[in-house]
Amino acid sequence: MAHSNPFHILVVDDDPGHLKTLKTIISSWGYKVSMAEDGAQAVASVKAGPFDLILMDVRMAQMTGIEALRQIKAYNPAIPILIMTAYSSVDSAVEALKAGAYDYLTKPLDFDVLRIAFERALEHQHLKAENQNLKDKLGAGFHWDNIIGKSPKMKAMLDMLAMIAPSEATVLITGESGTGKELIAKSIHFNSPRKAHPLVVVNCAALAETLLESELFGHEKGAFTGADRRREGRFMQARQGTIFLDEVGETSPAMQSKLLRVIQEREIQRVGGEETLPVDVRIVAATHRDLSAEVAAGRFRQDLYYRLNVVTLEAPPLRERGDDIPLLANHFLSRYAAQNRKSVKGFSPLAMDMLRKYSWPGNVRELENTLERAVILLSGEYITEKELPSTLTVSYPGASQGMAPPLFTAEAANRPLGEIEKEAILSTLQATGGNKSETARRLRISRKTLHNKLKEYGI
Repeated sequence: MAHSNPFHILVVDDDPGHLKTLKTIISSWGYKVSMAEDGAQAVASVKAGPFDLILMDVRMAQMTGIEALRQIKAYNPAIPILIMTAYSSVDSAVEALKAGAYDYLTKPLDFDVLRIAFERALEHQHLKAENQNLKDKLGAGFHWDNIIGKSPKMKAMLDMLAMIAPSEATVLITGESGTGKELIAKSIHFNSPRKAHPLVVVNCAALAETLLESELFGHEKGAFTGADRRREGRFMQARQGTIFLDEVGETSPAMQSKLLRVIQEREIQRVGGEETLPVDVRIVAATHRDLSAEVAAGRFRQDLYYRLNVVTLEAPPLRERGDDIPLLANHFLSRYAAQNRKSVKGFSPLAMDMLRKYSWPGNVRELENTLERAVILLSGEYITEKELPSTLTVSYPGASQGMAPPLFTAEAANRPLGEIEKEAILSTLQATGGNKSETARRLRISRKTLHNKLKEYGI
């Protein structure tokens, strides 16, 4: 492998002999190589100039590889780092990966494996850079494609989004928890004239009223115990941009009164201050509550409701978006397969049917968590019902009768053996999503025997 513009590799090891050997071998692959004899020297090298990849020993006297890894990632998180360890313990590997290592290798190194690891890490970094460049060229880096859906309700919502995003209108996003209200708010901001300025997100339900007021409006020095300096609030941080008030329905009457004043007067006062400060922000709010019912019950100010409700967007629940479930499922499968470096080809028909028929009370967030868990548990190439949580399998229509009835029932005793064998092959093929190697393994026959049987039965 010769590179016209060779990648620059930093090799870090406190064993001079091993360091020299690595330099010789890695240089022969066409890479430019620099060396560091301890973690501190590695950190200094990174701060002195850029590297495309770092190969670093985990056990070093002056500064451990883990500590150097943390410091390098804090300085430049984009550099992929491969960790070497002579102690192939799960603990050190997990610690390295948690600290941000791309991968780890055990000593003595297999140089073929090392070369593949280099190519994979550099290719991954190259794709990330290309993706970022593409996003930069497109402008804001956030487009309608980030919202996945082709169902009628999603199409209607996307059409509405396209109309309101370029405006200055205040928007109220309604919908159940987990339906993607924050994603919609981001789409509004990044497709608006304010996209070059900040989008500031505030979860109104996550903070006590006194903290929320300080968070939103800022405070003066000495305004309360612990206020040792003046602090800008989120409204000022969002100047010329957008502020997203998530779960605005959870605010107290006193806070609702203050928010109303901001919307009406376009000005704020810091906590403990007397100065009035003008604010130039677009307000997008969201709630999982029915605010008209909250107004009727006296829990939400009617005048604030009307101010927020200039344009309303409803994020539909996932149970009303059946056609979107396969699209979303494959999107999350690809994301978490890449994150966990697993080769996953798809879903078995039964698993996908379970995903389609489940009611998804937690909506898209629950689907995403389900798929992340399934990928982590997966040992084969296809997600099957075995990787899905019991909430899905128990509620599945066929669960009470048993999704996979025993093959050899009383009725089976009077059926031809070939018919039973064909049924066993078909059901196993379905369970593995058509994966012939996995089917042969589960049936405990060779792939060649399976091929012959498929031909024999015309499958």
